[in-house]
Amino acid sequence: MDYKIRHIEKKVLSAAKAFKVLLVLGARQVGKSTLLRYLFPDTAMFVFDSILDPYKVRTDPDLFLDLHPSPLLLDEVQFAPALLSAIKRRVDLSSEKGCYFLTGSQNLNMLKTVAETMAGRVALIHMESMSLLERIGLGDQESWLSKYLSAPERFIKEATCILDNIPPLHEVLWRGSLPQAVILPRSEIPLFFNSYIQTYVERDLRLVEKIEDLDRFGAFIALLGALSGQEINYSQLGREINITAQTARRWLFALSASYQWRDILPLHRNTIKKITEKRKGVLTDSGIASYLLRIQSPEDLTVHPSLGAIFETWVINHIYQLFSSLTMVPAVYHFRTHAGAEIDLILEMNGIYFPIEIKCTRNLSSYDLRSFKAFREAYPKNKVAPGLIIHAGEENYLLDRETMALSWKAL
Repeated sequence: MDYKIRHIEKKVLSAAKAFKVLLVLGARQVGKSTLLRYLFPDTAMFVFDSILDPYKVRTDPDLFLDLHPSPLLLDEVQFAPALLSAIKRRVDLSSEKGCYFLTGSQNLNMLKTVAETMAGRVALIHMESMSLLERIGLGDQESWLSKYLSAPERFIKEATCILDNIPPLHEVLWRGSLPQAVILPRSEIPLFFNSYIQTYVERDLRLVEKIEDLDRFGAFIALLGALSGQEINYSQLGREINITAQTARRWLFALSASYQWRDILPLHRNTIKKITEKRKGVLTDSGIASYLLRIQSPEDLTVHPSLGAIFETWVINHIYQLFSSLTMVPAVYHFRTHAGAEIDLILEMNGIYFPIEIKCTRNLSSYDLRSFKAFREAYPKNKVAPGLIIHAGEENYLLDRETMALSWKAL
């Protein structure tokens, strides 16, 4: 198996020594079961299904655990919720750590069940798709994000490594970050994403949200390809495919609960009413966004009007991927004024705000600093770190004393 080191490995190994049960949550195909098989190769593994129940685990979970002593790897455990109560009874009678390793791809149902049955007994770890560092075998190295959050002033002054052994930008954006899409031949990518979306709609989402009109829901998902990276207006979103705003909100929530959509809250604390209060959203994979927009190749993406939005989608997801390497995850917001000043991401950590703007261009100028100025003026009492503009060029340089232009190749 050509395994790639993942950022999350140290966190998983540490949790296995401190908790009796470990639950790894994340979207389908991000590598949850592959990670656990690699870290715990001698542990028996069982994969559960939404329809079939070959192990009779739904009817008699205690018998299943009697027949298969711990430690166990239990994949997609949301399809066997009765197991959680049975596992709780077992671990309550033992002081042993690292007994059960679970995976799940549905946040809403899993967290509700876990909260009711195993509070205090389970470590929850969220797994993202594959970052650039992981992709080239450097998943155990400290990321640029870690350096930026720990010492932003020093970060923008020091030279940051530019990666050379990575594919061209448009290839990276078009393929996205799901491990399978990274390695497949280019000709198979459309089929992969078509199968991914169809399987996800038909199996996983029906457990989160009762959706009867799959054709209309398919149109809803396709529409999100064009909305990734934008503020969300539920009424307008519903009108596009003739559903109510409440239905649009519910469907989008279901997508978020299954790790297919990311909500980014607006930052509008204790400030003037010139700041927008709308949420922003992105699909969790730029490859899926490209597929939904029917972009056939990386070359077609280079001239597509949604190139900037797909670049922003990829960068935002990349930053979330690097959260796996951090001890504590920062709060995430976006900032936008009604006058048009916008910062795509604001990270908050230790009372400090870290502004990050994303621009799919090779040419930046002092004009691109206006949003950082507007943000500092809106929050004059807050401590704001030096800002970053992540761009599509191949060099890192200072735009002023408080802002660094960071190449996507440095990510």
